[in-house]
Amino acid sequence: MKRALACTLLVACSALAYAADTVSLERGLLHAMQLKKGTTERTGTSGQAIRAYQHAGLVSKTPRQRFDYTDYYLLDKPAPFMGHELVLIEEEYIDKYIGCCVSPGVGITLKVHGSIKKLQQLARASRCTLTDHIDFAHYLREVAIKNKVPKAHYASLSCRERDAERDES
Repeated sequence: MKRALACTLLVACSALAYAADTVSLERGLLHAMQLKKGTTERTGTSGQAIRAYQHAGLVSKTPRQRFDYTDYYLLDKPAPFMGHELVLIEEEYIDKYIGCCVSPGVGITLKVHGSIKKLQQLARASRCTLTDHIDFAHYLREVAIKNKVPKAHYASLSCRERDAERDES
């Protein structure tokens, strides 16, 4: 009986620790998406947010793919984000300029569960670009990532420099 109670408490504590950790991870990712008041500069960095997901064991230490100026991190385990399931984190950056069109920042893809109203509000407030009903399998093939994904409702949110600088009209 005592052993069963101890196992139950351990499972409950582990679940609470995981929930607290995912809240912290989500907060860090949101920080990388939000704008500093009155600027087009993000309040946090995508690198810090990704390192937190790496430390939690949710994404690999190295990107699944590097394509152009973007690193792609597929989640190894499910993680919540604003009521949806985070499936991909992208980090666009510039180490060395080799061409054109770099737009530093972060992008995510979510498996949508329910309404996207909160995502729309975040996109508007943070001057991000929300694209609903994407073909996630096709998107992965376009950046040379071989991965089977279940058919589902997916949406992407891009919070890069070009998104923040676009006209609000």
